[in-house]
Amino acid sequence: MDVLIVDDQRPFRRVARTVVGLVGGWRVAAEAGSGEDALAEAERHNPAVVLMDINLPGINGIEATRRLLAKAPGTTVVLLSTYAVDDLPSDAADCGAAAYIRKEDLTPAALRALYVD
Repeated sequence: MDVLIVDDQRPFRRVARTVVGLVGGWRVAAEAGSGEDALAEAERHNPAVVLMDINLPGINGIEATRRLLAKAPGTTVVLLSTYAVDDLPSDAADCGAAAYIRKEDLTPAALRALYVD
């Protein structure tokens, strides 16, 4: 299963790449560092899962999620950030993302639990 990792911090993208690599049958198809790049990479690679940071340069992850799902509604988008759930931006709840995971809670088990084929 192809995964797109979207985060403006290269060190976190490396961590996420390692976590994805630990999930059997999953592979990182591409990475992006901005919302605009995420949309371009999603169109190019058609990933099944997108791990989307909320705070990105350019359009943020919430808006990028809306735009991505408008074109590819079958994609599973998981929002990522360091926010506590109660502190998420108000528009995160209605952007179409399948779930929210705090970055420190990103594990292979968390990813497997979220994705429904």
